[in-house]
Amino acid sequence: MQLNKIALHGYRNFGELSLATAAGVNIIIGPNAQGKTNLLEAIHVLALTKSHRTAKDRELIGWNETSARIEAEIERKLGKVTLELQLSAQGKKAKINGLEQRKLSAFVGTVNVVLFAPEDLDIVKGAPGIRRRFMDMEIGQVHPAYLHDSLQYQRILQQRNNYLKSTDASRASAEMLDVWNEQLASSGVKMMQRRQNFIYKLQGWAEKIHAGITGDKESLTVVYKPSLAAEEGTSPQDQSSLLQQFMLKLTQGKEQEFRRGTTLIGPHRDDLAFAINGRDVQTFGSQGQQRTAALSLKLAELELMREEIGEYPLLLLDDVLSELDQERQTQLIETFQNRVQTFITTTGLESVNMSRLKDAAIYHVRGGTVLP
Repeated sequence: MQLNKIALHGYRNFGELSLATAAGVNIIIGPNAQGKTNLLEAIHVLALTKSHRTAKDRELIGWNETSARIEAEIERKLGKVTLELQLSAQGKKAKINGLEQRKLSAFVGTVNVVLFAPEDLDIVKGAPGIRRRFMDMEIGQVHPAYLHDSLQYQRILQQRNNYLKSTDASRASAEMLDVWNEQLASSGVKMMQRRQNFIYKLQGWAEKIHAGITGDKESLTVVYKPSLAAEEGTSPQDQSSLLQQFMLKLTQGKEQEFRRGTTLIGPHRDDLAFAINGRDVQTFGSQGQQRTAALSLKLAELELMREEIGEYPLLLLDDVLSELDQERQTQLIETFQNRVQTFITTTGLESVNMSRLKDAAIYHVRGGTVLP
């Protein structure tokens, strides 16, 4: 997969930008607040129709603009594809080869990306929400149906939580709560099964990559930890049994949920657990081990996505090389060199091991302008 060119119109601090990109490594250099990350963000938004930095689309539109547009030409194994995504106060409009898509889920997955930013080093040691967002972003790219289930789940969850906050348990409508429980459980179980399958496959790649980075001295384990653990003897693929367990847990926890005004069971409370040589790396691992685990996870994403879609995604490295020591930086570069089209942002080349990079294209960003 390759991004041949990208154009931005009214996107953040880019008034107008048209950029042809190199097939290999693209290094984007510039001081802070000049637009480096905005450019990488635009590629990410084109892939998932949403930013990794903000939930507010208005922030993606320039100060004096009423809308923003991202256009790109993507080359995939089956040929070239043109993409267009427009953002405005009225919502998003997406086009593939000039044809407007009725649903954004039909647009997501046309171009695939793996983003590695400094905050991703917190996937291992950070809050559970970071790990849930990590799962959602990656699964949604290769399984658009997951996006539908996730959006439906979040909508029902919000409605249910509003009801729990505004109503006393003694006055609650059992019929209304049952309807929300059924809808929540139906979407939630589908999400859980997708997450389980994704992490199972990711674990296989992460373990292999981590062993290579550490010279077979360490074994990394990644485990999906749903808030609703399947009862012993129940297969994670047994949708009917999981649905019954979900409904039962919601019923059993009703009194506590009304007291706290929030839903206590479901994918919105899932997590991941990491272990190195059987020890919990989140609690007992050194900072170096935690960073190596996060790096292994990101490199595993590349391989898993290639396995799922038949080609490598684009790799976006947002000022992350400066956060890695020479050993980990070298391992990362050797993974994508000559295999994955890569976009790297940095404030200066001194933080990049240029001796390991071959034929990299270099662009300079200042004030929303990109120069070779």
